[in-house]
Amino acid sequence: MTAPTGNDAFHPDLPDPPGGPAGPGPSRRRVHHVRADALDGDTAQSGGMRRFAAISGARVGSERIWMGQTHVAPSTASADHHHGASETAIHVISGHPEFVFLDDGSGDGADGGADGGVDGAGGGAGAPREVRLRTGPGDYVFVPPYVPHREENPDPDEEAVVVIARSTQEAIVVNLPSLFTRKSES
Repeated sequence: MTAPTGNDAFHPDLPDPPGGPAGPGPSRRRVHHVRADALDGDTAQSGGMRRFAAISGARVGSERIWMGQTHVAPSTASADHHHGASETAIHVISGHPEFVFLDDGSGDGADGGADGGVDGAGGGAGAPREVRLRTGPGDYVFVPPYVPHREENPDPDEEAVVVIARSTQEAIVVNLPSLFTRKSES
């Protein structure tokens, strides 16, 4: 039996890759390895945090995702900010970072329930109130587009480290004067 060739050698049910049978450009035809000691600190920043890019359009040619690390020093809080149209997924590696945002009382209850690490959250409409999500290693957090928030590390001794993935190829950071800033004001 002869081995399949071309795209069929990879998977017979997949269509031709973008760019036609020749495939995408050179950076999109190989797997990229970014070592932990080779992260790029030349990223958008918020006060109180250090962001390091691992996967980005500039580094590996990604078109729809950005991924990297954020370090929050002990006893530190970031500036209030949002990430534009990016969806943001966060995985806590070390420390106990806290994520602070405003709740308008219209939540869907999917934040882990009454003992899921949410302070100040609860049903009922009314004035927006500050909510603090307390996290630990292994936890995940999702931040929807344009949601003003900040990260805090209340621990006086331990740095908090998280891995972040965003739905855009670069790290969008829009610093804000407060959590109460609306999208139209930013």
